[in-house]
Order: sequence, then C-alpha cells, then structure tokens
Amino acid sequence: MTSSPDKYCVIGNPIAHSKSPDIHRQFALQVSHAISYEKQLIDLNMFQQDVLALIKEGVCGANVTVPFKQDAWQLAEIKSKTAMVAGAVNTLSFKNGSVYGDNTDGVGLVRDLTINHQQPLLNKRILVLGAGGAVRGVLQDLINEKPLEIVVANRTLSKAQQLADLFNGEVTVEACNFEHIVGEFDLIINGTSASLNNELPPIPKSVISSATVSYDMMYSDQETVFNRWAKDNGAAKCIDGLGMLIEQAAESFWIWRSVRPDTSSIIQQLRSNL
Repeated sequence: MTSSPDKYCVIGNPIAHSKSPDIHRQFALQVSHAISYEKQLIDLNMFQQDVLALIKEGVCGANVTVPFKQDAWQLAEIKSKTAMVAGAVNTLSFKNGSVYGDNTDGVGLVRDLTINHQQPLLNKRILVLGAGGAVRGVLQDLINEKPLEIVVANRTLSKAQQLADLFNGEVTVEACNFEHIVGEFDLIINGTSASLNNELPPIPKSVISSATVSYDMMYSDQETVFNRWAKDNGAAKCIDGLGMLIEQAAESFWIWRSVRPDTSSIIQQLRSNL
C-alpha cells in the first residue's frame, strides 16, 4: 500500500494566475518527492477559518500571496526571525499541531541577484522604490549582504521613514520622497506595483549611471516599463522578478522538504513559456 502524497497549496485572492503549482511540481519531480500542490481561492473575510479547514484536510504547508501575507503573520503561532522583522508571512508550515510562519521573499530576491545574475551587494549603494509590504519583506535580507547604504524612496515620505526607522542600524537606511532622491546608485529595486499598471515611479534620471543595475520585482512577457526606462537612460543591466519568484518558492520548498531544488532550468523554462 502506497501512502498518499503530502499536500501543499498556494492561497490568495485572486489566485488563478499563480505559477506556484507548476513551479513546485517541477521541484518535486526534480528531487523525486511525491507531493500534490494546488491553488486555493480564499474568501477575503474568511482567511483564518479557511486555513484551519485546510489544516484539518491534512495540508502540510501553504504559500501565501496577496492580500493575505499580514493575515498569515497574525495566524502563525511560531514565526522565524525573518518573518518577525518582515511583518508578513508568505510560507506557512503545519506540523506538530502548530502553525509556523516564514518569509522567503528577501532570500528569493538576494539569491536571484547574487547567484543567478552575479550581482554582489557588498558596499553597494541601493535605492529601493516603494514602502509597502513587498519592500519591508526584503529589506533585512538586503541588509544582511552589507551594502554601503539603502535609500527607501516613496510617494508618501512618512511610510518610507517608518521603514528607515525600523531597519536603520548595521547598515545606513535613509528615507526620502521620489522627487528628492540624490545621487547615483549601483542598484535600483522597484518594489512598487506601478509596473502592473504600466506606470513609472516619478524618479529622476540622475539616479542611473553606466554601471547601474535595475531590478523590477514585477515580471511579464514584455520588458516592464520601469526596466525599459532604466535601459533607455543607460543602465548597465535590467532584471525582472521572475527569478525572485522561483527562488522564493525554492526556499519554501526547502523549509518544507529539507532539500533545495536547482532553479536554473526552471527559470529558463518559465521564461520561455511567458
């Protein structure tokens, strides 16, 4: 008698667009693990009840996407240090009668930059655009790479200042409005959702030098408007967030299964399928 595969899922609203099932099924095939992984549409007002129902059904873990990462943080009884600092959870594990929460977004971003694209962050001047949950979720992992400085720029200065106050310490983290950004940067990360609406954060061209790398946390089948703008203004390299998506998924898989899949072939495959 063969045992049934361990169950996992991705939960969100909307969820139909998610590529997570394809990614995790390929991870499982690669390492010969028997799992099932499905999409779960969660009612906007029923997060806790729906997740507890999934646990009763025997689900072992779940990835969490918008708009539930803060809800997952509240639900998690035991949080990793990364999740505590991020204030959000994108990976839930259900074991020993407890709910464990982690956040793998920052690891995904850093691994994509430093491993897939050979972009070291040590002593670099980094500009991060936006001050929402996506940015808060990656700042500590950026800091761990010991850049020279991180500037968080946002339309509303007070939101950027909150993040600067929270994270300033071992690395200098400063805040400013979009229009008050000063100087050139080695790396510019777009953590706003502007690209989803084909819009551009109102930042000056002077932030870009011939050595600047631009990174948009969004991705699509076409070059994002942010990366197109950066390229047109002389950026050395422009990267989108597809690799980050797959790397954060690989980190979740490692948390659940204690094995880290190879991501390079899956990044290539998803890129060709866009």
